[in-house]
Amino acid sequence: MMNHSSSTINGFYNSLTQGLDDLHHSFISHNFMSIQFLQHVLSSLQSFHSQLTLLVQKLHLPLGEKWLDEYMDESSRLWDVCHALKSGVSAMENYYSAAANIASSLDDHRILNPQLSRQVIRAINGCQREIAGLEEENRGLVETRIQQLTLRFDENLLIESKLNGFNGFRGVLYALRNVSSLLLMILLSGLVYCWPETNFCNGGYDGEMVLGSSFMASAVRLQQRTLNEIQGKQGILLYEFQRSREAIDELKVELERIGEFDLVVESDDSVNEKVEKLKSSFGVLQCGAENMIVQLDDFFDEIVEGRKKLSDMCSHR
Repeated sequence: MMNHSSSTINGFYNSLTQGLDDLHHSFISHNFMSIQFLQHVLSSLQSFHSQLTLLVQKLHLPLGEKWLDEYMDESSRLWDVCHALKSGVSAMENYYSAAANIASSLDDHRILNPQLSRQVIRAINGCQREIAGLEEENRGLVETRIQQLTLRFDENLLIESKLNGFNGFRGVLYALRNVSSLLLMILLSGLVYCWPETNFCNGGYDGEMVLGSSFMASAVRLQQRTLNEIQGKQGILLYEFQRSREAIDELKVELERIGEFDLVVESDDSVNEKVEKLKSSFGVLQCGAENMIVQLDDFFDEIVEGRKKLSDMCSHR
């Protein structure tokens, strides 16, 4: 007969499996690295962490043991990576502010002449330099802060006796650390910077007996789907960010056409269309970035609350 601890831990693994399967479905249903998908990834990370905190309270773990230190180390790692995520997203503000100024300048001047076209093109060039600077800064952020945190997804979590420690909690924590690494790397690739050395894999999944094998199969499926999509890509992969870059480039081409032929036009449908696309794409980007920051701030509060709850539980039991 299954004891209470085993039943509780199996329930956690089942929840991981369901959450990862939902993420895989979300991956297929949304544009690659869209805000909607990445918000779902972050929500899953929040949910898994919250469930882990509740699980600890049900396992009646011994006081003064290493399990609390191991939990604190993992929650600290989450905190550090999520702060890097927030830094990367917050840095987009200058970019979409510059784009808003470009759209505003064209709205204020309904008659386009070569001088105005060249002026706006200079502003667009500045916006494009902002993109290059943002990606360079984010790459530095990843290289200096993230690579030290050992984000590695290991497809072969073999069952070992040491992972059964603390009524199975150590195995659960190790499994969650592995899944969290995968989800954090997806978030970093979309919101901060995707770099070729990303440790999205470590060896090959060989189908052998693994810890919580059903959830690992779901994790590997999501990992492989992500690997296939990011192959050969580098930089900020966020779908809305890429759309905004396209809008900037397309507007620049139209303005260069006007400037090249010294045209003076009162209203150009093609330019107007590109301006509207610019405003729309940057509006969606700004809204998505701001929502992501709010969600990250909520997660910070949850991490602090979880750490305090478990510390207090050990102090007062």
